[in-house]
Amino acid sequence: MKTESPNIEVALGVSDQNRGVEDLTPSQSGWLLFSVLVVALCGIAYELIIAAVSSYLLGNSVTQFSITIGLFMFSMGIGSYLTKFIQSNLVIRFVQIEIVVALIGGFSSTILFCVFPFYALYRPTMFLLIGIVGALVGLEIPLLTRILASRKGFSDSLAHVLSLDYIGALIGSVGFPLVLLPSLGLFRSSFAIGLLNIGVAGIALWVLRRSHPALWIYRWMTLAVTIGLIGGMFASTWLAKFAEGQLFADEMLYSEQSPYQRIVFTKHPRNGELRLYLDGHLQFAASDEHRYHESLVHPAMSLGGVPKRILILGGGDGLAIREVFKYPEVEKIDVVDIDPQMTRLGKEFGPLKRLNGDSLSDPRVAIHHVDAFNYVMDLSRANHGLRVDGRGSQALLYDRVFIDLPDPHSEVLNKLYTREFYTMVSAVLSEDGSIVTQSGSPIVTREAYWCIRKTLEASQLHVVSYRTYLNSFGEWGFHLAVKESLKPEAGSIVLREVERRYLNTEIFESSQVFAMDNGPLETPVNSLFEPKLYMLYEMGLSR
Repeated sequence: MKTESPNIEVALGVSDQNRGVEDLTPSQSGWLLFSVLVVALCGIAYELIIAAVSSYLLGNSVTQFSITIGLFMFSMGIGSYLTKFIQSNLVIRFVQIEIVVALIGGFSSTILFCVFPFYALYRPTMFLLIGIVGALVGLEIPLLTRILASRKGFSDSLAHVLSLDYIGALIGSVGFPLVLLPSLGLFRSSFAIGLLNIGVAGIALWVLRRSHPALWIYRWMTLAVTIGLIGGMFASTWLAKFAEGQLFADEMLYSEQSPYQRIVFTKHPRNGELRLYLDGHLQFAASDEHRYHESLVHPAMSLGGVPKRILILGGGDGLAIREVFKYPEVEKIDVVDIDPQMTRLGKEFGPLKRLNGDSLSDPRVAIHHVDAFNYVMDLSRANHGLRVDGRGSQALLYDRVFIDLPDPHSEVLNKLYTREFYTMVSAVLSEDGSIVTQSGSPIVTREAYWCIRKTLEASQLHVVSYRTYLNSFGEWGFHLAVKESLKPEAGSIVLREVERRYLNTEIFESSQVFAMDNGPLETPVNSLFEPKLYMLYEMGLSR
């Protein structure tokens, strides 16, 4: 005997006359409860896929995930509200929803990649996809609750459905970054989730086949969508190349989704120039990368002391290592790059291996696949402990530190340009050592460039700012930092005589002169607790 108030059930649209389904058997009820778990998993996965694609294409992951989550939740609310207008044929409506959400959600990442070259259409398309998928997901749970209420009663049904909904959301949110994305990538992940959704439609059709024989047309629709999603899974490699190929002017030579980033190499169809993109951002072009890496490495290597032990943060492509090895006194290079796939390509990918001179295979190179922030933090703490114990001579110190990391286009990268980070880097630097960090464009991202200098100075370092011109990037800037006790006199840095293609002392001296429209600005200091830099960076790009 049911104990719920009939008035509550009527208000919520679950009264006997409008449930739209006969009483369920225990087996049918169990299968439909399992469906709750699956649709919850799928809903959160679609949300994460759309946000991940937008972060990859647009950058600034905090903004993309915040917009996606907020709009998705709002759309789910609209979908939940719309269920009050569905008063009959609940099973048919549920199957229809699953078919549509599987089709749209399954192809969502492909749609977004194909639309991105038409940049003005990207955000409207993104918002439309979020709105449609979110509203459909919002319809699912209330309908399942009403269908299941025919057996368990509304209160019990709601309790079971919400419990499984939250468990499914947990599985989806944890499984996407740890399992789906590393193993399947963005394209196949969306097709795989679509197949789970269409599987739910299949479960509903099978479980209720006797009580709803008129559902045969939806069996054919389910089969057609299943075939389309499976075809998408098999064609995902081609689809990925086609969609990603729309982003690049050159021919795609190699692409891979590592657990940390999307790695793409392209080749110019005429001159064969190699280019590397990480998460859609250009990292180097073979025709002028020597200008960048010579500017990064040689001024610091020419400044005081004997550079025996070197730390390179980032630089998994091996190009900075190539330049460092032009100095015969170098005994050891520690390379800290979180992505083992990047360093593997630096060692094994033929075009890149030829460009870096097989530098990563040199026995003097030690590769550490850890986060650069954590590596420096652990080392600085260890050095501090040795000094406290009176064993400072055993501390691991570097004569040169090269920070060759991507631009601070996200809050994750922002921490590698903070006062706290630079202070820790200074703690692992020898007394006559120096630090160099690439710092973006002093023209395009002028505020961010000078914010990096201000942040270095706030870490008790003396800074020399300079820039160079790259055909592939335009004006590009660096900051060379030393401890205040080693403050160099103006014009005192004379480059050592080693093999170079571009940089000499005269060019380096002139590179320290900035025009009025890209010269110093008053900027805040970037810190972990007040992250300003990536917002300044985005502001510059938006111009």
